[in-house]
Amino acid sequence: MLKHRFALLLGAIAVCGSTLMASAASVYDGRWSVVIETEQGSCDRAFRYGLNIVNGNVTYAGNAAVDVRGWVAGNGNVHVRVSRGGSYADGRGRLSQSSGSGHWHGVGSGVCSGRWFAERR
Repeated sequence: MLKHRFALLLGAIAVCGSTLMASAASVYDGRWSVVIETEQGSCDRAFRYGLNIVNGNVTYAGNAAVDVRGWVAGNGNVHVRVSRGGSYADGRGRLSQSSGSGHWHGVGSGVCSGRWFAERR
């Protein structure tokens, strides 16, 4: 019983901590332009997306039928998932206050991967 309560307490702390971290203003907040390049697989060779970061939360700043969700940690580590229907791509990397880069891996009609590059607008 004590182990179970301890596990619940740790889970609650983790959820509260991540919520507090994501709700505070971030030095990365603002509009960003991201280029996604495919290095492996049969996905389109490149995409450009406009993204917004508000309080460390990443969202899509366009009209295409895609869902973008993610977050930026205080140290610049970023994780974003772009999804459309049953297809998705996960991107991880790092931002500075004006640019960033990382890798992505996606699953849809096939498996694709590559790099992404971002710059603040």
